[in-house]
Amino acid sequence: MADAASFTRPRWDVLAAVGAGGALGSLARYGLSVALPHSRGQFALSTFATNVSGCLLIGVLMAVLGATADPHRLLRPFLGVGILGGYTTFSTYATDTLDLVTNGRPFTGLGYAFGTVAAALVAVYAGHEITRAVTK
Repeated sequence: MADAASFTRPRWDVLAAVGAGGALGSLARYGLSVALPHSRGQFALSTFATNVSGCLLIGVLMAVLGATADPHRLLRPFLGVGILGGYTTFSTYATDTLDLVTNGRPFTGLGYAFGTVAAALVAVYAGHEITRAVTK
């Protein structure tokens, strides 16, 4: 059994994996926002696409890691927390929703808010289940 000190001691390899992955994921998110720009008060397609595709990929990742007998201990921190955590963005989603509402498009804002959550949940489930079916 691990002692209390082992839970508070920083794991530098894990922190480095999360940091490196986060940098890569953030760059990918930025690239998508440049490729699919939007003006204030418009539907933020890049943020929507980022969050939904990130959820699809996290579903795939969890299915793969769940089916792997002994995955490397840094895969989940690097890919899941780092890359996909840096790639997806709840703060931009919230800001984009507020921007739509405050710029006179409350119904679009509500549709964006609820549509993103619904699409993200469907995507993570689909990614997980399709991957499980394909890898059996």
